[in-house]
This record gives sequence, C-alpha cells and structure tokens, in this order.
Amino acid sequence: MSDLATETTVAELHDLLDAERQALLAGDLEALNGLLTPKEALIEAINDLVLTDIPQIEMLDRKLRHNQLLLDGALEGIRAVAKRMARLRDVKGALETYGADGKRRDIPLGPESSVERRA
Repeated sequence: MSDLATETTVAELHDLLDAERQALLAGDLEALNGLLTPKEALIEAINDLVLTDIPQIEMLDRKLRHNQLLLDGALEGIRAVAKRMARLRDVKGALETYGADGKRRDIPLGPESSVERRA
C-alpha cells in the first residue's frame, strides 16, 4: 500500500474513532452499531500495514483505549439499568413483609390484588 493510501486509512480510522467517541458521549447506541463494521475493517487494514510513524500509532492507541473505557462504562451503565428494572419488576409482583417471628414472607400480588393502606 502506498504512503498516501496508508495515510488515508489512518486518517479514516482517526475520524471513525472521533465519531465513535461522540456517539458514546451522546449515548447513541444506534450510531455505535453502525460504526462497528467499518471500524473492524479499518483496524484490519491497518494491521496489515507497516507503520513507521510512531506518534501516529501512539495517537491511535490512545484513542482506542479511551473509547474502550467509554464503552466499558456504557456497558456497566446498561447492566445497572437492566438490574434495576428487574428489581422493579420483582417489586410489582410481590410484597415483601416480615412476620412477628422475624422471617421474611412474600405476598404475591396479581393484577386484581391491592394493598389497603391505613393511617
């Protein structure tokens, strides 16, 4: 691959990583999904190149690592939301109480069930 083609490929990856970062910061999961295939293709193309510009390689590495941290954070957030939603579904399905003996009891609540509140 010529030097111009190498520079173009590296520049395309820089631009894609910047777009990925913006999508991560905006929480745009659809955009992230659309960037995955081109990102893989560009990284594969760069892996086949002989790059001699060390600062350029280091810059790509920093961008990749930074985006990976953002991706990890996004995944952690998604998992936390899923866990919280599961707990909320559990709460809607049963009422947890404790008896006089100190043992936990679950009272299932169906759609027609209600809990009377007394003052």
